[in-house]
Amino acid sequence: MKHRRNGARVVAVAAAGVLLAGCGSSGAKTGEDPDPKPSNSVRQAGESADPSRSPDPKKPEETKEPGALPSAYEFAPDPARVPRTAAEARRLTRNAALGENDWTAGMVRATPYESGGTWPVLADSCVWSRTALPAGVLDTFTRRLDIPAQDGKGRVRGAVTVTVHRTVAGADREIKDTVQESFRCPAQELGGGQRLSGLMSLQFDQKDVRNADASLFEAGKYTGPGSGGTQDYVWSKSRIGPVTTAVSVKGAEGYENSDLLRIAAEGGAKVLYRVELELK
Repeated sequence: MKHRRNGARVVAVAAAGVLLAGCGSSGAKTGEDPDPKPSNSVRQAGESADPSRSPDPKKPEETKEPGALPSAYEFAPDPARVPRTAAEARRLTRNAALGENDWTAGMVRATPYESGGTWPVLADSCVWSRTALPAGVLDTFTRRLDIPAQDGKGRVRGAVTVTVHRTVAGADREIKDTVQESFRCPAQELGGGQRLSGLMSLQFDQKDVRNADASLFEAGKYTGPGSGGTQDYVWSKSRIGPVTTAVSVKGAEGYENSDLLRIAAEGGAKVLYRVELELK
């Protein structure tokens, strides 16, 4: 029976992860676009407004539905925009990280709101601690944003982290190490009485990722001060070039797992788009 339950959990994690992996696209996100550009449909309408103009026979007719996801992720960072120093990395991480008005409606700053400059380490005891940044990491920065308790629902705790590595290989290694950590420690102590359990991670096949070079999804259960008992927990991590992003959402009373997935998908798509803006 245990094997069957684990198999069911793998399927559930995979299904939820595909939802997150497919959300967003290069330059597409939920909410206001800080750098609005005319859509294909707007440009085409403008081009065809003059009836004297005939279609360019060299241009294939646009058949993609408005808002359709690309068939593959094709964004390539401008080498001149990739951070080479800690100062350049700090500028990128702070510009890309979501603030209280950037993620989803009603979010407020948590306490502490911002932190950075240290590296998380998961010991053999499955207890998290922090140490100095490793040599291969230029900067990492986290903002914490919550949805306050209201209308009979508890407080949802969210966080977004942006990390700049010196190399693409270093960033890719972070993705792979994260998957292994959930297998090594399916239960983890975060500190301050916070605990994760039943963790399972899944790295996506690249053909299923439409808004990053690589992505993974993690799900489990969360308990901690003020959690109101055991709640759902979802977490995603992605990579664009040497930059990784992570979005975590800890559930609360009155929220379904689908609510947390929606919140995480929205935050993940937005922070990836902001990373693209910094790198293009």
